[in-house]
Amino acid sequence: MMIGEKMEKTVVELFAGVGGFRVGLNEVIKDGNCYLEKDNYKFVWFNQWEPQNKAKQYAFDCYINNFKVESIDTYNNSDICNVPSSAIPKHALLVAGFPCQDYSVARTKSNEMGIHGKKGVLWWEIHRILKDKETPFFLLENVDRLLKSPSKQRGRDFGIMLRSLMDLGYAIEWKVINSADYCFPQKRKRVYIFGYKNTTKHYQERIKNADYFDSNFIFNKDFPINNTTTSKIKTNISDISNELYPDLVAVTENFKNTFYDTGIAIDGVIKSLQTYVQNPCIKPLKSVIQADVIDDSFYLDEFLLSKFESLRSGGKTKRISKNGFSYDYTQGKMKPYDDLDSPGRTMLTSEGSVNRSTHIIKDPTNGRIRFITPIEAEKMNGFPIDWTNTGMSNRKRYFMMGNALVCGIITKLGQTIAVYIDNE
Repeated sequence: MMIGEKMEKTVVELFAGVGGFRVGLNEVIKDGNCYLEKDNYKFVWFNQWEPQNKAKQYAFDCYINNFKVESIDTYNNSDICNVPSSAIPKHALLVAGFPCQDYSVARTKSNEMGIHGKKGVLWWEIHRILKDKETPFFLLENVDRLLKSPSKQRGRDFGIMLRSLMDLGYAIEWKVINSADYCFPQKRKRVYIFGYKNTTKHYQERIKNADYFDSNFIFNKDFPINNTTTSKIKTNISDISNELYPDLVAVTENFKNTFYDTGIAIDGVIKSLQTYVQNPCIKPLKSVIQADVIDDSFYLDEFLLSKFESLRSGGKTKRISKNGFSYDYTQGKMKPYDDLDSPGRTMLTSEGSVNRSTHIIKDPTNGRIRFITPIEAEKMNGFPIDWTNTGMSNRKRYFMMGNALVCGIITKLGQTIAVYIDNE
C-alpha cells in the first residue's frame, strides 16, 4: 500500500469450513434460490482442507458452490502447512477458526535454529502467515477452554499465543462470548481474539493510551460489560515481557496464569477481567423451528424414544480409565426434550446422532418428538437456509454446523473492524 493510499478491506480466510466468517462479514442472505453477498469485504484468498475426507471435500465444495468461487488464484484446497506464504495475497484482515491444540515450543538442537512449535501446528501456520504477510488486523475464534489449557499448567497455551503475537508487534484483545446473551438462539460460548499491528493508526490513535474499560476496545464497544457490577469484577494483571521470559521456550516451561473472559495484551502486559453482560437479550429455540411439513424421517420411533429417554435420564455408569481402573461416571438428568422457549444448547459435531448432546424437540405443529432439521441447525448458527444442501448427507450437514461459528457475532464485529480499516 502506497503512503496516503486508503487500505482496502481485503480478507484471507484460513480453516474456512463452510464460510462462516464470510457469511458474517458480508451478511449473506438467501433470496429465492440465490445467496446475496454484500461487498463489505473483499475475500481475496481462502484455505480449506479436510484430511479425513481426501476423496470428497464437503466443506470446500459447499464454500465454492455458494460463493460462486471460480478463480483458482483465490483459494487452496490442501494442507495449509504445505502452502508457501508467497502464494497468499497481501490482505488487511486475516480470519480463522482454528483447532485448540498444544501450543508449546521447544528449542531445536542448534540454538542458531531458534525454537519451533511441537503439536500446535495449525496455530503456527497462522503465526507464519501473519509474520510473512505483515497483516494489519486479524480476527480469530476458538473454544473458550483455550484460556485454561493445558490442565496441568493453566493458561500456558493462551500465554504462548499472546506472547508470540506480541513478538510480531501486535496488540491483542479477547472476549468469551456466549451467543445466547446477544439475541442468538444457541448457547454457544467461544473466545474471539482481535489483534492489530502497533504501527496501525487504530493502535496509535485509539488504543495506545486508552483506559482499561474504554469503548475504543472493540469488545467493550460491541459487547459492553455491565458497569453496575464493576465492584464485583475480578481482574488480573500479569507480565509476559522479554524481561521476565526471554523467549517462547521460557513461556512454555514457566508460564501459568488465570485468564478471565475479557482481556487485552499490549507491550508485554496482560490484563484480564471477569465481566458481566450489560443487557442480555434472549432469543428462543422456537424462533428457528420450521413451520412447514417436516419429513417423517426426522421423527423418533418407539425405539429411539426409549433410547433418548435412557440417555437423558442421567445416573452412574461404570467406565474404565486409561490405566485400567474402574470408576463411576455420573451424568445429570436432562429434560425429555429441549425447551423451545430457551436458546438451544451448544451444537456439537455429533448433532443428529443418537447421542445425549443431540437436540430433540416436541414439534409445535403436531406434538411429536423429532430431531431438529439441518435447516434448523443452520439457522441456530445464523447461516442462510439450505447453506449446506450442496450434495452432502444430513449427517454431514449437522457435522458442518457443529464445527461452525455464529455468523451474527462476526457481522457485528465486522462492522466495527470495517471502520478501523477505512480509517487507515
